[in-house]
Amino acid sequence: MVTSRSKRWNGNFDTLPVEYLKGVLEKMGEYGDRVQFSLISGGAEPSYQVVNTFGKTMAFDRNHHLFRVEGDEFTGVNASPIFTEEQIKAAISGIGASSRPASRTSRVVRASSGGTRTSAAKLEEQFAAQRYEYFKNNRQSLPPRISEYTEEITQLMKQGKSVEDAFGEVVKKYF
Repeated sequence: MVTSRSKRWNGNFDTLPVEYLKGVLEKMGEYGDRVQFSLISGGAEPSYQVVNTFGKTMAFDRNHHLFRVEGDEFTGVNASPIFTEEQIKAAISGIGASSRPASRTSRVVRASSGGTRTSAAKLEEQFAAQRYEYFKNNRQSLPPRISEYTEEITQLMKQGKSVEDAFGEVVKKYF
């Protein structure tokens, strides 16, 4: 519910601005064909996660920047139903998303206290963005199971290796 005290998204899909939905659709074109919105993120536009055909997710803030999920933002009553690309396109064209999955209550559960992220979390986010960008640009030449070694790649990056060197070392070690 939007009140004069709070400019938070009210969970009503039809209230999301067209420009925001176009940004969501752009990310869906790059990362996956389904999307789920957070009901607990602050602001008029919610954070969201794009889901690909393998069930993998990429989370974005309301400005369409990659971010790391820290808590239960996309579980249970804290998240919207999952919407398809067709539903987003229909909302942009003004038809609306009336073919919504089962309705939910609007109870909000906040998992973390405080709203500031530590520099360590920002660093993790930066590594995740670099890792994904490298993966996206090189997926044809990488082994199919490389994503199982994400944590090890991150650890190597924390030790000062470039993203290319970290991927290369993991490929040499396991494949």
